[in-house]
Amino acid sequence: MLYSQTLEKLRALRLEGMADALEEQRKQSDITQLEFEDRLALLVERQWLWKENRALAARLKRAQLKIPSACLEDIDYGNARGLKRAQIDQLRAGAWLKHHRNCLITGPTGVGKTYLGCALGQQACREGVRTIYYYAPKLFRGLQQAQADGSLTKLLKTIQKASLLIIDDLGIAAVGPKQYRDFLEILDDRNGTGSTLITSQFPVAQWHEMIADGTVADAILDRLVHNAYRMELKGESLRKTKMAPSDKDL
Repeated sequence: MLYSQTLEKLRALRLEGMADALEEQRKQSDITQLEFEDRLALLVERQWLWKENRALAARLKRAQLKIPSACLEDIDYGNARGLKRAQIDQLRAGAWLKHHRNCLITGPTGVGKTYLGCALGQQACREGVRTIYYYAPKLFRGLQQAQADGSLTKLLKTIQKASLLIIDDLGIAAVGPKQYRDFLEILDDRNGTGSTLITSQFPVAQWHEMIADGTVADAILDRLVHNAYRMELKGESLRKTKMAPSDKDL
Protein backbone atom coordinates (compact mmCIF):
# COMPACT_ATOMS: atom_id res chain seq x y z
CA MET A 1 0.00 0.00 0.00
CA LEU A 2 2.83 2.40 0.90
CA TYR A 3 4.48 1.79 -2.48
CA SER A 4 1.27 2.54 -4.39
CA GLN A 5 0.74 5.76 -2.43
CA THR A 6 4.35 6.84 -3.04
CA LEU A 7 4.03 6.15 -6.75
CA GLU A 8 0.76 8.06 -6.92
CA LYS A 9 2.27 11.06 -5.12
CA LEU A 10 5.32 11.07 -7.37
CA ARG A 11 3.10 11.27 -10.44
CA ALA A 12 0.93 13.91 -8.81
CA LEU A 13 4.09 15.95 -8.32
CA ARG A 14 4.91 15.34 -12.00
CA LEU A 15 8.04 13.42 -11.04
CA GLU A 16 7.38 11.00 -13.88
CA GLY A 17 11.01 10.04 -14.40
CA MET A 18 11.46 9.14 -10.75
CA ALA A 19 8.17 7.20 -10.72
CA ASP A 20 9.20 5.15 -13.76
CA ALA A 21 12.60 4.46 -12.25
CA LEU A 22 11.01 3.35 -8.97
CA GLU A 23 8.79 0.89 -10.81
CA GLU A 24 11.80 -0.50 -12.64
CA GLN A 25 13.76 -0.84 -9.39
CA ARG A 26 10.98 -2.97 -7.90
CA LYS A 27 11.44 -5.47 -10.74
CA GLN A 28 15.19 -5.77 -10.17
CA SER A 29 15.90 -8.52 -7.66
CA ASP A 30 19.42 -7.31 -6.91
CA ILE A 31 18.50 -3.66 -6.35
CA THR A 32 18.34 -4.18 -2.56
CA GLN A 33 22.08 -4.75 -2.56
CA LEU A 34 22.57 -1.04 -3.19
CA GLU A 35 22.74 1.44 -0.36
CA PHE A 36 19.77 3.78 0.13
CA GLU A 37 21.81 6.78 -1.08
CA ASP A 38 22.77 4.94 -4.27
CA ARG A 39 19.19 3.96 -5.04
CA LEU A 40 18.03 7.51 -4.37
CA ALA A 41 20.77 8.85 -6.64
CA LEU A 42 19.51 6.61 -9.46
CA LEU A 43 15.98 7.90 -8.98
CA VAL A 44 17.11 11.53 -8.98
CA GLU A 45 19.28 10.99 -12.07
CA ARG A 46 16.33 9.46 -13.91
CA GLN A 47 14.12 12.40 -13.00
CA TRP A 48 16.77 14.86 -14.19
CA LEU A 49 17.08 13.04 -17.53
CA TRP A 50 13.29 12.94 -17.91
CA LYS A 51 13.07 16.68 -17.32
CA GLU A 52 15.94 17.44 -19.72
CA ASN A 53 14.45 15.28 -22.48
CA ARG A 54 11.05 16.87 -22.01
CA ALA A 55 12.55 20.36 -22.21
CA LEU A 56 14.50 19.43 -25.35
CA ALA A 57 11.38 18.05 -27.00
CA ALA A 58 9.58 21.31 -26.23
CA ARG A 59 12.42 23.42 -27.67
CA LEU A 60 12.52 21.32 -30.84
CA LYS A 61 8.76 21.60 -31.22
CA ARG A 62 8.91 25.40 -30.88
CA ALA A 63 11.85 25.61 -33.28
CA GLN A 64 9.86 24.00 -36.12
CA LEU A 65 13.04 22.99 -37.95
CA LYS A 66 12.43 22.01 -41.57
CA ILE A 67 14.58 18.89 -41.06
CA PRO A 68 13.99 17.90 -37.41
CA SER A 69 16.26 14.85 -37.71
CA ALA A 70 19.26 16.87 -38.92
CA CYS A 71 22.23 16.61 -36.56
CA LEU A 72 25.90 17.54 -36.71
CA GLU A 73 26.97 13.95 -36.05
CA ASP A 74 25.52 12.86 -39.41
CA ILE A 75 27.23 15.50 -41.56
CA ASP A 76 29.10 14.01 -44.51
CA TYR A 77 32.50 15.62 -44.98
CA GLY A 78 33.40 13.35 -47.89
CA ASN A 79 31.82 15.49 -50.61
CA ALA A 80 34.00 18.22 -52.07
CA ARG A 81 31.79 21.16 -51.09
CA GLY A 82 34.14 23.24 -48.96
CA LEU A 83 32.78 22.09 -45.62
CA LYS A 84 35.46 22.18 -42.94
CA ARG A 85 35.20 19.89 -39.93
CA ALA A 86 37.21 22.30 -37.77
CA GLN A 87 34.69 25.09 -38.40
CA ILE A 88 31.73 22.82 -37.62
CA ASP A 89 33.43 21.70 -34.41
CA GLN A 90 33.93 25.35 -33.47
CA LEU A 91 30.25 26.07 -34.02
CA ARG A 92 29.27 22.91 -32.14
CA ALA A 93 31.07 24.25 -29.06
CA GLY A 94 28.46 27.03 -28.95
CA ALA A 95 30.63 30.05 -28.17
CA TRP A 96 29.11 31.87 -31.16
CA LEU A 97 25.71 31.68 -29.52
CA LYS A 98 26.98 32.84 -26.15
CA HIS A 99 28.63 35.85 -27.78
CA HIS A 100 25.60 36.55 -30.01
CA ARG A 101 27.46 36.09 -33.27
CA ASN A 102 25.81 35.21 -36.57
CA CYS A 103 26.36 32.42 -39.08
CA LEU A 104 25.96 32.84 -42.85
CA ILE A 105 25.83 29.74 -45.06
CA THR A 106 25.85 30.27 -48.81
CA GLY A 107 26.15 28.03 -51.84
CA PRO A 108 24.25 26.65 -54.84
CA THR A 109 21.05 24.69 -54.45
CA GLY A 110 21.29 21.18 -53.11
CA VAL A 111 24.67 21.39 -51.35
CA GLY A 112 23.16 20.93 -47.90
CA LYS A 113 22.67 24.46 -46.60
CA THR A 114 19.24 23.75 -45.09
CA TYR A 115 20.43 20.51 -43.50
CA LEU A 116 23.45 22.23 -41.98
CA GLY A 117 21.35 25.10 -40.67
CA CYS A 118 18.85 22.71 -39.10
CA ALA A 119 21.65 20.60 -37.62
CA LEU A 120 23.10 23.69 -35.95
CA GLY A 121 19.59 24.55 -34.80
CA GLN A 122 19.13 21.13 -33.24
CA GLN A 123 22.51 21.42 -31.52
CA ALA A 124 21.44 24.78 -30.11
CA CYS A 125 18.24 23.20 -28.78
CA ARG A 126 20.32 20.48 -27.11
CA GLU A 127 22.31 23.20 -25.36
CA GLY A 128 19.15 24.81 -24.03
CA VAL A 129 19.05 27.63 -26.58
CA ARG A 130 15.62 28.82 -27.63
CA THR A 131 15.55 28.49 -31.42
CA ILE A 132 13.09 29.39 -34.16
CA TYR A 133 13.24 28.49 -37.87
CA TYR A 134 11.69 30.35 -40.79
CA TYR A 135 11.73 29.64 -44.50
CA ALA A 136 12.56 33.14 -45.80
CA PRO A 137 9.57 33.58 -48.15
CA LYS A 138 7.18 32.51 -45.37
CA LEU A 139 8.82 34.90 -42.91
CA PHE A 140 8.36 37.87 -45.22
CA ARG A 141 4.79 36.84 -46.05
CA GLY A 142 4.17 36.57 -42.32
CA LEU A 143 5.55 40.08 -41.77
CA GLN A 144 3.29 41.42 -44.51
CA GLN A 145 0.24 39.68 -43.10
CA ALA A 146 1.05 40.81 -39.56
CA GLN A 147 1.32 44.38 -40.77
CA ALA A 148 -2.11 44.08 -42.38
CA ASP A 149 -3.93 42.54 -39.40
CA GLY A 150 -2.20 44.54 -36.66
CA SER A 151 -0.22 41.67 -35.14
CA LEU A 152 3.23 42.82 -36.25
CA THR A 153 4.34 43.87 -32.77
CA LYS A 154 3.39 40.44 -31.40
CA LEU A 155 5.28 38.64 -34.18
CA LEU A 156 8.38 40.76 -33.67
CA LYS A 157 8.35 40.02 -29.93
CA THR A 158 8.01 36.29 -30.61
CA ILE A 159 11.05 36.37 -32.89
CA GLN A 160 13.00 38.52 -30.44
CA LYS A 161 12.56 35.93 -27.68
CA ALA A 162 14.48 33.32 -29.67
CA SER A 163 18.18 33.27 -28.88
CA LEU A 164 18.82 31.72 -32.30
CA LEU A 165 16.86 32.79 -35.37
CA ILE A 166 17.31 30.64 -38.49
CA ILE A 167 16.26 32.11 -41.83
CA ASP A 168 16.49 29.63 -44.68
CA ASP A 169 16.87 30.54 -48.38
CA LEU A 170 17.16 34.31 -48.12
CA GLY A 171 16.74 35.93 -51.53
CA ILE A 172 14.86 33.08 -53.17
CA ALA A 173 11.72 35.24 -53.55
CA ALA A 174 11.18 38.92 -54.24
CA VAL A 175 10.56 41.01 -51.11
CA GLY A 176 9.13 44.50 -50.87
CA PRO A 177 10.91 47.46 -49.24
CA LYS A 178 8.53 47.46 -46.24
CA GLN A 179 9.32 43.83 -45.39
CA TYR A 180 13.05 44.54 -45.56
CA ARG A 181 12.56 47.45 -43.16
CA ASP A 182 10.73 45.05 -40.82
CA PHE A 183 13.61 42.62 -41.26
CA LEU A 184 16.03 45.38 -40.26
CA GLU A 185 13.96 45.94 -37.12
CA ILE A 186 14.21 42.22 -36.31
CA LEU A 187 17.99 42.33 -36.67
CA ASP A 188 18.24 45.55 -34.68
CA ASP A 189 16.27 43.98 -31.81
CA ARG A 190 18.66 41.03 -31.84
CA ASN A 191 21.85 43.05 -32.02
CA GLY A 192 23.92 42.01 -29.01
CA THR A 193 21.16 39.81 -27.58
CA GLY A 194 20.78 36.90 -30.01
CA SER A 195 22.29 35.07 -32.96
CA THR A 196 20.96 34.84 -36.50
CA LEU A 197 21.76 32.03 -38.94
CA ILE A 198 20.99 32.65 -42.60
CA THR A 199 21.28 30.36 -45.61
CA SER A 200 21.16 31.65 -49.16
CA GLN A 201 21.92 30.57 -52.71
CA PHE A 202 23.43 34.01 -53.29
CA PRO A 203 26.93 34.98 -52.15
CA VAL A 204 27.00 37.59 -49.40
CA ALA A 205 28.54 40.04 -51.88
CA GLN A 206 25.24 40.00 -53.82
CA TRP A 207 22.93 40.54 -50.85
CA HIS A 208 23.09 44.31 -51.18
CA GLU A 209 21.57 44.04 -54.67
CA MET A 210 18.59 42.07 -53.34
CA ILE A 211 17.44 45.02 -51.24
CA ALA A 212 16.03 47.95 -53.21
CA ASP A 213 16.76 50.59 -50.57
CA GLY A 214 20.53 51.08 -50.35
CA THR A 215 20.37 52.62 -46.87
CA VAL A 216 18.37 49.70 -45.51
CA ALA A 217 20.71 47.27 -47.27
CA ASP A 218 23.74 48.87 -45.63
CA ALA A 219 22.11 48.65 -42.20
CA ILE A 220 21.06 45.02 -42.65
CA LEU A 221 24.49 43.90 -43.83
CA ASP A 222 26.19 45.85 -41.05
CA ARG A 223 24.19 43.93 -38.45
CA LEU A 224 24.63 40.56 -40.13
CA VAL A 225 28.09 40.34 -41.60
CA HIS A 226 30.67 42.04 -39.40
CA ASN A 227 30.62 39.44 -36.60
CA ALA A 228 29.49 36.39 -38.55
CA TYR A 229 30.95 32.97 -39.17
CA ARG A 230 30.75 32.36 -42.90
CA MET A 231 30.56 29.10 -44.81
CA GLU A 232 30.67 29.26 -48.59
CA LEU A 233 29.71 25.82 -49.89
CA LYS A 234 30.26 24.72 -53.45
CA GLY A 235 29.84 21.75 -55.75
CA GLU A 236 26.97 19.94 -57.41
CA SER A 237 23.65 19.21 -55.80
CA LEU A 238 23.79 16.30 -53.38
CA ARG A 239 20.33 15.34 -54.61
CA LYS A 240 21.77 14.70 -58.06
CA THR A 241 24.60 12.71 -56.55
CA LYS A 242 22.18 10.49 -54.63
CA MET A 243 19.99 10.00 -57.71
CA ALA A 244 22.89 9.19 -60.03
CA PRO A 245 23.13 5.49 -61.01
CA SER A 246 25.84 3.50 -59.35
CA ASP A 247 28.30 1.27 -61.17
CA LYS A 248 26.07 -1.70 -60.40
CA ASP A 249 23.20 -0.07 -62.24
CA LEU A 250 25.15 0.51 -65.46
